[in-house]
Amino acid sequence: MTKLTHLDASGEANMVDVSEKGITSRTAIAEGCVVMQPETLALIRQGDAKKGDVLGTARLAGIMASKRTHELIPLCHPLLISKVKVDCILDETLPGVRVTAEVKVSGQTGVEMEALTAVSVACLTIYDMVKAADRTMRIDDIRLRRKSGGRSGLFEAP
Repeated sequence: MTKLTHLDASGEANMVDVSEKGITSRTAIAEGCVVMQPETLALIRQGDAKKGDVLGTARLAGIMASKRTHELIPLCHPLLISKVKVDCILDETLPGVRVTAEVKVSGQTGVEMEALTAVSVACLTIYDMVKAADRTMRIDDIRLRRKSGGRSGLFEAP
C-alpha cells in the first residue's frame, strides 16, 4: 500500500518537507463541468446573465483561486506559480460549460491542487452567476487529467 505523505509516523497530519527535493518544471491539467438546462446555456451564450460576463468572471475566479490554494487546503505549500490558464467552453452536448485549468511552476512540489482548485472555483462561479435562472445545475467530473514533473513523472488519466 502506498504511504500517505501528509501523515507522520504517529498518524498526525503534517506538511511534507520538500526541502531536499530538486526544483523541476511541473505542470497539472484539471477539468470539470457545470451541467445546466439548455435555456441557461443560451443565457450565457447570448451574454444575457443578469450578473454579467459569466465565462470571463469564471476564468478570472479560477486564476485567482489557483494562486490562493495554500490558503484553502491546509497542507498545501505556497507556490510561485508561473502560469495559470483557465478555459470555459460552452458545450451543447452536456448541455453546459466544460472548464479546464492548466497550472505550471518550477518548484519542489506539484501543482495538482492548484489546477483542481482553479476548476472548482471557476465551476462554482458559473453556478453562482446563473443560479437564479437554473437551480437544477450540477457540477460534475472534477478530476486531474494530466500532471508532469517531479519524482513521480508523468500521469495521464485514462
